[in-house]
Amino acid sequence: MANHEKVDAVIVGAGPSGLMLAARLAEAGRKVVVLELGPPWEPEDLVSSQIWSRRLKWFGANQLEGRNPVAHNFNSGWGVGGAVIHQYANWPRLHEEDFAVKSGFGVGLDWPFGYDELRPWYDRIQNELGISGDHVQEVWRPAGAPYPMPPVKVFPHAQKVAEGFARLGIRTAPAPVAVNSVPFKGRPACVYDAWCDAGCPIGALVNTFTSYLPEVRKYGAEIRPYSNALRVLTNEKGDRATAVEYVDTRTRESHVQHADLVILAAFTSQNPRLLLNSANARHPAGLSNRNGLVGRHIMTHVGAGVFGMMDEDVQNHMGLSAAQLISQDGYAKSQRRDFIGSYTWMIGAANKPNDFTGLANTQVPLFGAALHDYMKRAARGLVKMGAVIEALPNPDNRVMLSDRRDEFGMPIARIVHSLDEHALKLFAHAREEGLRIMRATSAKEVWSPPGPPPLLHFTGGTPMGKSAADSVTDSYGRAHELANLYVTGAGLYPTEGAVHPTFTLHALTLRTADHLVRNWGSVVA
Repeated sequence: MANHEKVDAVIVGAGPSGLMLAARLAEAGRKVVVLELGPPWEPEDLVSSQIWSRRLKWFGANQLEGRNPVAHNFNSGWGVGGAVIHQYANWPRLHEEDFAVKSGFGVGLDWPFGYDELRPWYDRIQNELGISGDHVQEVWRPAGAPYPMPPVKVFPHAQKVAEGFARLGIRTAPAPVAVNSVPFKGRPACVYDAWCDAGCPIGALVNTFTSYLPEVRKYGAEIRPYSNALRVLTNEKGDRATAVEYVDTRTRESHVQHADLVILAAFTSQNPRLLLNSANARHPAGLSNRNGLVGRHIMTHVGAGVFGMMDEDVQNHMGLSAAQLISQDGYAKSQRRDFIGSYTWMIGAANKPNDFTGLANTQVPLFGAALHDYMKRAARGLVKMGAVIEALPNPDNRVMLSDRRDEFGMPIARIVHSLDEHALKLFAHAREEGLRIMRATSAKEVWSPPGPPPLLHFTGGTPMGKSAADSVTDSYGRAHELANLYVTGAGLYPTEGAVHPTFTLHALTLRTADHLVRNWGSVVA
C-alpha cells in the first residue's frame, strides 16, 4: 500500500463542490489533493451528441429498492467536473418557506438557518458565474440581487405553451438559467442548439470547465483521476479523520492520502456509503452516525410531464436543455390543506430525438410505423412543460450498505426510496393543472404519460442541522463527531423545495469555503 505525504486537505470528488473548495483552499495557500473516481475530462472532449453525453454519467452498481426507486444514473456524474457537466442549467432559488418546513407546516425537517443567511451566497454565485433571467418578472423569487444577464431567447414552442397559462390567468416569467444570453466574462453567448446536457463545448454553460477547474489548476491543487475512495481513516481516539484510503482503478494499487482536513464531496449516494464503510471500533455504525441518521432522509423531486401537438412548426429543437419560461404561481405550500409541498412549472425545454427527455419517450407505447409517423409530426409540432415537485424527507428513504460488493471489495450502496402521500397527491394535482393549461393552448392533441411518476435529482442522506441529536453535520457540513471531517453537496439538504438543486449547492458550498478559509486554524486544530 502506497502512503502519500500529508497534505492540508484531501477532497473526495471532483464535482462542483469539490473543485470549488479545492480552488478556494489552494488560493489561500493550502496544499490540496482531489480524488476523483472517473476520467480527467477536458473541454475539448465534449461532443454534442446524445450517445457521448451518456459517458458523463456514472453507471456503477447500486441496489435500488422501494416502491419508487431513485433515478441514480440519470443524475450522477462521472469524471472530473461531476454531474454539473451534464446539467440542464435551471437555477431558481429556494423560497423562504423551504427552509422551515417542519416549524411552518409540521412535517419534514428545518434547515439550521433561513433564506436570509444564504441570500448573499446566492448573489455572489450568480455574479461570479453568470445567470440569465429577469428578477422583476420572476415575482415569486425571494429578495436578492438582479441577474447579471438578461433572459435567454424564447422560441415559439415555449410561447405557445405560455399562451395556455395566460388564458387561465397563471403567470409566467423568464426562467433563471446558468447559460449566457450575452457574452459574459470572456465566455460566449449561447447559440441555442440545446446541447447543454452534453457539456456545452463552446463554454456558454456554467460548469466546472468554465468555473472552478481553471482556478484549481492556477493555484496548484492536484487532481488524481481514477481514484476510488474506499474509507476514511481516523486516529485511535476516533475524534479526528486522518486520511482517505483509495484504490487506483487502473493499477488496482491501494493508496492512503493523509491530510489535516478530509472533505467528502462525492455524489449524494456515495458520501453516506463512504461514511458507513468507514466504521471502526470507535464508530461501529459508521462515521458521524451515533444517531443513526447517516444515509437517511434521501429525497428526489417528482416530475410531471405534459405534452401537446401543434399543426405548425414550433422550432422545438431550438433553445436550451433548460426551460425558457417558469411559473411558480402554485409554489406556496399554504395553498393546500390536504397535502404539503411545492411545485414549479418549467416551460419550453428543447427536444432531441431520444434519451430521457427526447421525442421518442413522450409516447412510450408507440412502436414501428406508428412511432415513425409520430416522430415526424413531433419533430415539428411537439410542445411540452414539466413540473418539478417537492418530496418531503422521510427517514425510511435511505442509503445503506448492501451485502453485495463491487470489484474492489467495497459494499455497493443499497438505496431504498418510496414516495409518500404528500408527494403523490401533489403529483396528481400538478399533472391535472398541467393538462388544463395545455388544453387552453392551440394544441390539437394533449396528454400526460400514464404510469408512476418519474423521479428527478437526488438530495439528502447527510442532513445538516443545529445539533448532533437531529443531523449528521452542522450548517457548514462539519461532521458532529469528527472536528476535521466535512461533507458537502446536495446530501446536506434537510428539505429540497421544488427547484433544481444545483444553484443552492453552489451557494451552500461557497459559504462553507469561506468558512474554512477564514477559520482554518480552528478547523484543523
